Amino acid sequence: MSQPEPRTRLDARYSHPDAEAVPWSVAVTRLATAPVFWLSTVRPDGRPHVTPLLAVWLENALHFCTGADERKSHNLHANANCVLTTGDNALDRGLDVVVEGRAVPLTDESSLRRIADAYAGKYGPDWRFEVRDGAFHGSGGNVARVLRVAPTTVFGFGKGTYSQTRWRFDAV
Repeated sequence: MSQPEPRTRLDARYSHPDAEAVPWSVAVTRLATAPVFWLSTVRPDGRPHVTPLLAVWLENALHFCTGADERKSHNLHANANCVLTTGDNALDRGLDVVVEGRAVPLTDESSLRRIADAYAGKYGPDWRFEVRDGAFHGSGGNVARVLRVAPTTVFGFGKGTYSQTRWRFDAV
């Protein structure tokens, strides 16, 4: 599946005069290699909820898993809009990336197998899942549903030479 090319714009209001827009390929590399993401969802009563999690970039989207009884799962069932964030704690280097989109459950077992392989490839053998019945099955009988977040808008915050790049996808 080819990577859709987003519309790219540097926001000069929040960028150093010498800054340039970050190429989408740089953001994709960051999404593919980042070890930890922060998922922001909204509780049914409107309060925010943020939690760290592991995710893999595959087929133009971020994928993560959650147990059916977890707070993030309940939140996304009521409101699929979410944000996934990753970055560095350094002020003078790196790129922080914020992905906005909708979390869509996946149950197709061929897709789930590719995602399970991506988890094991990225995070190692402790993160190998068995795929059956449209879900991930882990050690100890844990079952997790898998969600896909295709980006609608992505922000990249460059540090060192400060910049704010926005990537928008045609579906928005």
